[in-house]
Amino acid sequence: MSQKTLVMGVIGADVHAIGNKILEYAFKQAGFKVVNLGVMVSQEEYIKAAIETAADAILVSSLYGHGEMDCRGLREKCDEAGLENIPLYVGGNLVVGKTPFEEVEKKFKEMGFQRVYPPGTPPEVTIADLKKDLGVDG
Repeated sequence: MSQKTLVMGVIGADVHAIGNKILEYAFKQAGFKVVNLGVMVSQEEYIKAAIETAADAILVSSLYGHGEMDCRGLREKCDEAGLENIPLYVGGNLVVGKTPFEEVEKKFKEMGFQRVYPPGTPPEVTIADLKKDLGVDG
């Protein structure tokens, strides 16, 4: 397959590094080039890395419940930076409280995210979506 580049990290003040490393490993094993920004990543850092690496997708992770606050405006900033067509993926425990996932997914899609994943989503699900969305064979 032609290798696609993913920029990933944990947004905001969230520091859950283990899940981030597991996803990085799974994406690399699936054949993606991964630029992992680590934890406590700002929106501007995602955008800068995506531009510098000509990334094919940005993957945002958040587990501490403040994902909505941290992700709001990312689509608009990407568009302003010339990344109008880059898909945004987000996953984790994205809101505080017990909000049904369907509501969370709707909210994040309205914020410009192409794919939204609840906590505990197996990496294989995201990998299959990435391959489909990015036109990767196999």
